[in-house]
Amino acid sequence: MTTHERRLGTALLALAGLLSLAAAMGIGRFAFTPVLPLMLREDLLDVAQGGWLAAANYAGYLAGALTASRLPLRAGALAVLALIATATFTAAMALPLPVLWLPLRFLAGAASAWVFVATSVWCLGALAERGAARASGWVYAGVGVGIALAGIHCLLASAAGVRSQALWLQLGGLALVLALPVLWVIARLEPVGGATRSVGRSDSPAADGSTRGIVICYGVMGFGYILPATFLPVLARSVVDDPRVFGLAWPIFGATAALSTLVAARLLQGATRLRTWARCQLLMGVGVLLPALWKDAWTITASAILVGGTFMVITLAGVQEMRARAATPSQAASLVGRVTAAFAFGQIAGPVMSAVLLRLGPRGLMLALATGAAALFATAAWLWRAGAAPSLSKELSNG
Repeated sequence: MTTHERRLGTALLALAGLLSLAAAMGIGRFAFTPVLPLMLREDLLDVAQGGWLAAANYAGYLAGALTASRLPLRAGALAVLALIATATFTAAMALPLPVLWLPLRFLAGAASAWVFVATSVWCLGALAERGAARASGWVYAGVGVGIALAGIHCLLASAAGVRSQALWLQLGGLALVLALPVLWVIARLEPVGGATRSVGRSDSPAADGSTRGIVICYGVMGFGYILPATFLPVLARSVVDDPRVFGLAWPIFGATAALSTLVAARLLQGATRLRTWARCQLLMGVGVLLPALWKDAWTITASAILVGGTFMVITLAGVQEMRARAATPSQAASLVGRVTAAFAFGQIAGPVMSAVLLRLGPRGLMLALATGAAALFATAAWLWRAGAAPSLSKELSNG
């Protein structure tokens, strides 16, 4: 073990991974959600236009996920460049040029995908080399931590009367602040194998019927969860226009997601992955449906808890299931890539469908939520039946 390896302990590596995902996902991907109500209040866009901007970000994420393995960069170098790009593209949203917003959200989505893929290589690889793979739960908690941080910052800024343009600059600065410790760790880790791994993959396995079904269910999860993930603060604003109140929806969502990641493995020991996933898919469907049936502060809060508390557990269960089906590490990367692509397609379809349905009037968003919930319920039933098969009854804790 080199001097650099000795100095970089497990806790520091996990913290760097957490901060990396917090900057890339909480800000690069999802900062638009808590800023959207403020942009609506300032008449900079309408809800339908917001849906298209969200879809552009998710399209960028898909493009980033598909191109990460083709970039001729080490994982550490890709993470560094993509983190800087995330902060830059976020801050550039402050420009009073609406024609640039769509490409900027696309580029921010691509950069966040590169960070996600690269962090999964350099950080999780370095943790595995130290026999600390269980610490990956802390790394994935970064998604929820980032969402909560961005949400709290937007809540405080809006309560103080900060306008959205200044807020975009602040969020870009926050992304950079979160990234700086990560850049330092990657620089220290550079001589170590974990930071120099390639992000490429090969040896794609053939998919059987159950694997294809899992890919579809994962895509439906992306479709269902992204509707409240995009519009939850907007729904809260429709109940009460005080930003100190409606702004709480998104921090609650992120905090619940972070906590669920940390406690999932301990609480769900002994449950099969697919049946754990089925239960979470069902609960997510309830969370998506609630605001479509009753729109008040309680149902919106319940939606934030149910959706925020399940989507990262589903992510862990789905990725672990695909890894367990693979015979080689390259096959595992390919299978995980398939569900990631399906997830991205689902996220694109959700905002696009909502943007179309919003042309029907205020009931359009409610119809979109109901459609997402129905898809989640149907796939939860399929996952429950699939989880009964002995070959699929693998323990979540063994992933």
